[in-house]
Amino acid sequence: MITVHHLVHSRSQRIIWLCEEIGADYEIVTYQRDPITNLAPPELEQIHPLGKSPVITDGDQTIIESGAIIDYLLRHYGHGQLSPAVGSVEHEHYLQWLHYGESGAILPLMLKLYTSKLPDGGATLKPRISDELGRHLGYVEQSLEGVDWLVANRFSGADIQLSFVAEITPLLYSLDDLPNLAAFRDRCQNRPAYRRALANAEPYAYGPKI
Repeated sequence: MITVHHLVHSRSQRIIWLCEEIGADYEIVTYQRDPITNLAPPELEQIHPLGKSPVITDGDQTIIESGAIIDYLLRHYGHGQLSPAVGSVEHEHYLQWLHYGESGAILPLMLKLYTSKLPDGGATLKPRISDELGRHLGYVEQSLEGVDWLVANRFSGADIQLSFVAEITPLLYSLDDLPNLAAFRDRCQNRPAYRRALANAEPYAYGPKI
């Protein structure tokens, strides 16, 4: 059975969601954040040396990194769901979005979050971070113009990957200027499988206010 090692209020929430979307048989082991540092507890290091979430175990396999986990689950349990056919143009676009969600898209958001905790707010880096943030969020916003989903306008694992970007953006950047991204977030959060994932896990700070 798939075990999702789930850190509360983290990106592992979307892995639970994916399991619900594809009807995979899974269980959740929940880990609480340290009340002082807000970091993952050391117990996660017993699952993988990095001690990070998301991480899944499946038999003797241990898989880390959201993109790798999504790819693994869809290849082994997706039965052709949520991923375009290998070799198609759509599959190449899918792979780009899948990896972009945890590389280019997330980096300026994380930089802004971390530098905001510095005494000077990371003043010397602010202009560069703001430029990169606007560039990447603008790219996603433009890519969602006139469509509901990122790859051939069909819901896929890439949308699940990018959902976290859409969910944490309001903490750092106004969605008033990003109506397509805001609508994308709402579409994700209104999917029945997303709602089931919420019900199966701990409260999720970045989910819908219900």
